[in-house]
Amino acid sequence: MRPLQLRASHLRHHWLSIRGVQSREFHRTPCLASRPSITAEDVSSARGYCAELLRKYDAPSHVLMPFVPIHARDAYLAIRALNVDVAQVLDTTSTPTVGQMRMQFWRDTVVKALAGAPPKEPVAILLAQAAGTLHHYSQDKAKFSKSWFHRIISTREQYLGNPPYPNLSALESYAENTYSTMLYLTLSALPQTSITTDHIASHIGKAMGITAVLRGIPFVAFPQPQPLGTSNSVTGAAGPTQGAVMLPLDIMAESKVKEEDVFRQGSAATGLRDAVFTVATRANDHLITAREMITKLRSEGTLGHDFEHQNDGEHQYSPQQLNAGSDTQLAEVEQAFGVFMPSIATQSWLDRLQKADFDVFDPSLRKADWKLPWKAYWAFSRRQL
Repeated sequence: MRPLQLRASHLRHHWLSIRGVQSREFHRTPCLASRPSITAEDVSSARGYCAELLRKYDAPSHVLMPFVPIHARDAYLAIRALNVDVAQVLDTTSTPTVGQMRMQFWRDTVVKALAGAPPKEPVAILLAQAAGTLHHYSQDKAKFSKSWFHRIISTREQYLGNPPYPNLSALESYAENTYSTMLYLTLSALPQTSITTDHIASHIGKAMGITAVLRGIPFVAFPQPQPLGTSNSVTGAAGPTQGAVMLPLDIMAESKVKEEDVFRQGSAATGLRDAVFTVATRANDHLITAREMITKLRSEGTLGHDFEHQNDGEHQYSPQQLNAGSDTQLAEVEQAFGVFMPSIATQSWLDRLQKADFDVFDPSLRKADWKLPWKAYWAFSRRQL
């Protein structure tokens, strides 16, 4: 029977050919054969979406964007929009398992975007555009670190359930792995690989991260029910159901702060302002250190101390980069100065916190800083942090 069936099939094919009818054969459907390409309209729409996301949830970053070189602005927008979206995962998911799935989605999205095949998601599209721009601008010599993106996502994933920081060092590590890492990624978009500017960015990022946690304390302690897709802050620590006081436990113990007292009394809780003062002082110290490093480099040709994260992860430098002269280092700082501008917004908020006597619940701290554009312009034009 098998030979006869084969022959019948051949005869049918021959007969169809004689009649001018093309036989049907399996082939790959066009919609599956290739993914639709990303158009200029897609990129423009994604750029607008990311800018609006920053304007709504990270206003200082939106204000400071013009100080970043124009060829790196898509990267600046995409990196910070990704940070906002990842920070909102806790607000927009009902269980830790769902939150972890969402974090994995972002890991996969980053991989696809950096490979030039982003899903139809605005942040992914703009990140892919930024990666392509970097590829072209650097003549194929520079690329974004997938590991740094994953570090940001994984660190935020660790804090999905609002676990406490055991000590101030743990809070600093959180800030280093999120905000400092965002600055490293932005520097790589210039493109730049420099131990000097990475070192300065590390201190600024730590100050940013610590300050972001302080700003988020009222929202985390007293979370409000909210619809999906919204967020009270970009710290990644504002949960929709159960409150928490996100101050390091060692500082709370030293200041005799009890979480229950904060829930009952708010800013009047015993020791709360002392604890906030201690944590804010550490953030301020990092900004002072960054400024002193630049001043010392200009006057003495040295930063004054070693980079503690050298050889960690993606911080790998060539002998030439490690032994760069002061003129080269100063040129690197000049190129990177726009990336350092978040220090201005961070210092401004810390100054307002001091004016409020370190009451993180003071309503004035939640108002937009209308002086920030002027402060940033003054600092950038004089190259002073």
